[in-house]
This record gives sequence, C-alpha cells and structure tokens, in this order.
Amino acid sequence: MSSSSAQTSAEIIDWPSVPVAQVYGKLTRVNGLLLEAVGCQLGTGDRCHIECRNGGVVEAEVVGFYKDTVCLMPIEHTTGLMPGARVIPIAERCQIPVGKGLLGRVLNGLGKPLDDLGPLSQIQTIPMVQMSTNPLQRKPITEPLDVGIRAINALLPVGRGQRLGLFAGSGVGKSVLLGMMTRFTEADIVIVGLIGERGREVREFIEQSLGEEGRQRSVVIAAPADTTPLMRMRAMRLCHHIACAYRDQGKRVLLLVDSLTRYAQAQREIALSLGEPPATKGYPPSAFAQLPSLVEMAGNGQHPTGTLTAFYTVLTEGDDQQDPIADAARAILDGHIVLDRKLAEQGHYPAIDIGASVSRLAAQVASSDSLSHGQVFRHLNSKYQQVKELLPLGGYQPGQDKELDIAVQAYPQMAAFLQQATHSQADHQHSISQLQQLVEGLGYQAPPSTE
Repeated sequence: MSSSSAQTSAEIIDWPSVPVAQVYGKLTRVNGLLLEAVGCQLGTGDRCHIECRNGGVVEAEVVGFYKDTVCLMPIEHTTGLMPGARVIPIAERCQIPVGKGLLGRVLNGLGKPLDDLGPLSQIQTIPMVQMSTNPLQRKPITEPLDVGIRAINALLPVGRGQRLGLFAGSGVGKSVLLGMMTRFTEADIVIVGLIGERGREVREFIEQSLGEEGRQRSVVIAAPADTTPLMRMRAMRLCHHIACAYRDQGKRVLLLVDSLTRYAQAQREIALSLGEPPATKGYPPSAFAQLPSLVEMAGNGQHPTGTLTAFYTVLTEGDDQQDPIADAARAILDGHIVLDRKLAEQGHYPAIDIGASVSRLAAQVASSDSLSHGQVFRHLNSKYQQVKELLPLGGYQPGQDKELDIAVQAYPQMAAFLQQATHSQADHQHSISQLQQLVEGLGYQAPPSTE
C-alpha cells in the first residue's frame, strides 16, 4: 500500500475520545463538625462531594487547610461517612436562582424549595460571588420609606437604602415587629431571611405575619437552628445576593433578616472548630470581620431607581446593649431601634425605647418641622423618665418644674402615640400629622438649638 493511501486511511479513522482523568482525594478524619481530607487541590470557598457508605454524597465546603490537609465543613448533616471515602471536587461555581419565579416561594440555604409548590420556574441562575460597590457610585439616600409603624415613621424616619438594626433580648417582640414591617412597608419585593431561629417560627411567620397577600411579593429563605453552621451562613449570603439581584433590576427591595446574631454565632462555631482562639465572650476575630462585608452588600447600588433597605434583628444576650455582637452591629449600621423588656412587660407594643433608638439619616429624609416636633417629643419623654419612679411614692410635687409638669401630664398621650396594634397600619404622612397635633396641643416650646 502506498504512503498516500495509508495517510488517507489514517485521516478517516474516528479515534475514540479519551476521558480526562478525575483527581480526587480521600477523607482522613472527622472531628465534630470538621472534616479533613488529603490528596485534592482545593482552595478556601471551593466545594466538593464526599461519598457515603450508602452510595450517596455529602456536599462540603473548604473552610481552611493545614499543610497538605484540607479542612471541610458539611453543608447538611452527615451520616455514613467512612475513613478513606472519596472526596471529589466540584468544578462549577455555586449558582443561585433569581427571577420572578421566586416570588411566593420558601427556599433553604442552597436555593432549593422547602414548600410543596413544585420545582422553581421562570428563573435564571447567577454565580454566587462576593459583590462590592464603589462607595462613590452608590445612589444617595434622600427618599423616606413608609414602614407602616407610627413610632418609626414619625420619630425614627427611615430612608430607602438605609440599614437598621432591631436590638432586643429574647421574647421582647422583634419577630412581631418584623412581621408588621413585612406587611406594611411600601416595597416592590420583600426578602425575608429566617436564620438560626426556631423551626416552628418559619410556618408561623409565613401564615400569620406574611399572609397570602404579603407572600405574593416575598421570597423567604429559611435555615432554622437545627441546620449546620455552614447552611446558616449560606442562607444569609443567599438572602443578600437575591436582594441585590432584584435591586440591580430597578426594584424597590426590603430585606428583613432574623437574625444577625445567629449568623455571627454560626461563624463562631466554624472558627472555633478550626482552632481560632476566642477573643471577646467566646467570639473569635473572624466573627466580627464577617459582619461588615455582609452588611455592606445591602444598601443602594448604582441603579438609578433600584433601592435595597435592610432591617437586621440583633439579639442582646441578657438585655445587655453592650453585648459584643450588638456593639459591633451598632457601629456598622445606619441606625438602631431598641426594644425594651420593661415596656413589653407593661403591654406596651411595639416596645420601642425612643430615647435609646436613633436613625442616623433622619436629617436627610425628614423635614425640619418634623425633626423639631420629634425633638420636643424626645425631650418630654426624657423628662418623664426622670421622675416616673417617684410618682407612685409621692416624691414628685407638681408646680416646681414647668417642663416636668407638662411631661407628666402629656405622657399618657405620648404612650398612646407610641403603641400600635399588630394588624393596624399607620402610613407615613398620617404619622407625621399625628405627631404635629400632639406636640402643638401641649403648648410647649422646645429650647433653642445651640448649633
């Protein structure tokens, strides 16, 4: 056979494709929540599958390494892991669903449905990557937001794009206040994150706080307390990525997260498992470092009409406002609303402590008259707090201080103004009008400002 015919035969032969070899490692140790593996090239944040005895796989994420040993954390609870189990890297990045098909759905931290409404539809997926916005390109906050709560609208005005914290101990009414905001706030889309809370509260929040009407414009991401720390952290990040995606489409988004403290506690569990030393009340430094990078994802972006307003509940252990997580959150948020246990015990709901609460953007979103009326209200409320414990003892004698007399006489009206039924909505303009009528009806002139 000639050389030309041999060359032709070689050209028409369809050689079988050779599969690319897959590199995998093996599991060497399980230490509590921490898994250790060797033999695979993985970086922090990468994902992998670990084969189990029953033939299934467990998804895990790289959270650290030591020499040639990779430290993994499972995303879900594990059973059936064996020594030497294969660890198979996942090449593609983690994808998150976005689109109008998410509205009305309840998802877990992986973006998978928890409800019985079937698979997700009318969605697209985007990679979950850490997003950052140039601070000079953020849309300024100039427009007030109506949250439907009279005390907040009138005395703690909120702007579209602001980030605030609801600070309170356990059982003081954070979740109830969050539910009221979910129903009453003027927003196109509401993203609700139930992170690390009781599993019982998930269904109650959906059925009682959201209701059928509120659910149609909401996306709920739930990772209860019995899920793994990594699942809770993944759910928190998922909330922010979905909210940012809607914001960048020009939507007015409200993000409600319950709670920021559980997110920090999840990071603490992971860091302590890796051997990071505790710094403040058992919290390692990484727990505090994670908070600013998370909160900075919220707020306004570059889109001219899209806004993202965020409310985070912060659990103050033992009602201590100097709790380390509460103190760190107060420093990075744009305001804080403090709920007082004593007010809650008196049946005063929402139990907002006006004197301890502040909105740092009040001057940017409220009129000068509204700010002046709020100053008078705060001043008289502070005066009353000075003598309230003396009233039952007869230690207060009227007629000696005119301001105190006005404060004591006006307090019942002021307390009634601050209270609001769970299913009662107070719009922004009506709240300001009520405050104006209350203050002007007292006949009290505020002392001139020294500024």
